[in-house]
Order: sequence, then structure tokens, then C-alpha cells
Amino acid sequence: MKIATAAYPLDVLSSWAQYEDKIAAWISVAAKEGADLAVFPEYGAMELATLAGMDVAADLEASLFAVSDRLADADTLHLRLAAEHNMHIVAASGPTATQTRPVNRARLITPGGQVGVQDKQIMTRFERDVWGVIGGNKLQVFDTAIGRIGILICYDSEFPLLGRALMKCDIIAVPSVTEALAGYWRVRTGSMARALENQCVTVMSSIVGPADWSEALGNPIGAGGVFCPPDTGFPDTGVLAAGQICAPGWTYAEVDLNAIAQVRADGVVLNRAHWPEQAGRDTPALNVALR
Repeated sequence: MKIATAAYPLDVLSSWAQYEDKIAAWISVAAKEGADLAVFPEYGAMELATLAGMDVAADLEASLFAVSDRLADADTLHLRLAAEHNMHIVAASGPTATQTRPVNRARLITPGGQVGVQDKQIMTRFERDVWGVIGGNKLQVFDTAIGRIGILICYDSEFPLLGRALMKCDIIAVPSVTEALAGYWRVRTGSMARALENQCVTVMSSIVGPADWSEALGNPIGAGGVFCPPDTGFPDTGVLAAGQICAPGWTYAEVDLNAIAQVRADGVVLNRAHWPEQAGRDTPALNVALR
């Protein structure tokens, strides 16, 4: 299959039609390149807050609910485009209202009209201390026509046990937004580590370019990337494709599910199978005096 992952700039939108045209154009470009899966970034849906006016978009609390109010319509749009182009789409995540506080929610949308929902698990300091976004539903494994897909939203990719919960997945999407180059590399390093441990493919997407109308986003730095185990059937670098930093557009990679199955069965190393051997070895190490 072919995967497209986005380095996606946010716009100040003047109308819903402008948003429809933007998403349709992005999906059309990926479709013309033969993409079977397209991955948009974390909080890419925040541009929808600008439809409520710039005062709302700039207000941390109001922006959460302005976006949440628009996500059902965004999903309808993505469902239509997924069917039209026979493409699976990880729609850009956005805040979604719950009975308590909003969660950060991504949706996997299939050409057959199915929608899988995945919420971020562990909040960054800004999300939890300033914005009041909370963790949501448990991690999901989605069985699709193009393989088993999971989603680790940005910071979640930095936690090995969350990655291990998705060990059945062939592909783990990592929608992200990072305001500093160090943040990009943290998420990229986490994505590469999860690909190594699970012997799978991880797909990192990013927001790029200024969004200084939002206190939550600022001036994101990032790039698209597709990562793999540096083992039999894959590049020695563990990188199938990596986009240029802060260059908007799609990054593409060809992925063979048979290669994933093969490396899991007979790789040079068997990280995924040997993971349980850590049991009992994760207690604190002993302090031993040198002789």
C-alpha cells in the first residue's frame, strides 16, 4: 500500500466552503499519487475555530468548544472524500466535548463509511495544566482492509507501554503538533522506537507554519515521516520516508504488509516476540559499590 502523511499548515477560514475545498484538494493530491492511507496531524482541526471569529479562536476555552461543534460536519466531509477516493483517512484531531472536559480526538475514516475513534491518552503539561484537556477512551486496534491500524497521538508515542498495547497493529499513526524542533525530534524518536519495538510501521504527521492566532498552537515546527524497524526487508536507517522540516505537503512511502509479517517471524532480532522477557527486570536496579 501507499501511505501519505501530512505536513499541514493551518488557515484562517472565512467560510465552511473554504475548509471543504482545502481538505478536498489535499485528499485529491494524495489520491493522484495512489495513496491508500492519508494521515493528518494532531489539532489540525483547530483551524475550524476561526469560523467562529478570531476572538473565539484566540480564546483557549472558547476555541475548544467551537471546534467540537464542527467535528461532526468535518467527519461527514471526510467520509465523502474517503468513499470518493477509496482511501482510509486519519482525520486531523481536535478537541471533543464530553460530560466533563474535552478530549483530544482523532478519527480513522474508511472508504466503506466506518469511523474509528481514538482519544489521546496522556496529556502534555500545557494540555493538562493550562488548557484543561483530559485523556479519553482506551487505545483501539482497528481492523481494516489495509491492515490493522492504531493511533498514538503525539505525546502518547513517547510511552513504550502505550505502543505495546498496539502490538497487533501493522501501522501506528502518530498525528502530532510540536512548537519546537526538540519537540519534533521527541515525537519522531518515539515513533521510531515504537516501530522498532513492535516491528511495525509508524506514520508521523505534523502541523507546520504559524498559527499565532491560537495561544495553544503558536508556530509549529515539524514534518511528515514514515518509520520502520531497521531490519530484514526495510531500510537500515529505520526511515521509509522523511519530509523536509516545515515544508507543507505530503510525504509518501510504500509499505508491504508481508514485509511486516516476515520481519516479525524471522527478523535479525525479534523485539516484539522477546518483549515479555523484560518481566521482572523493570524493578529499580541495585546500588552496588565498586570494588
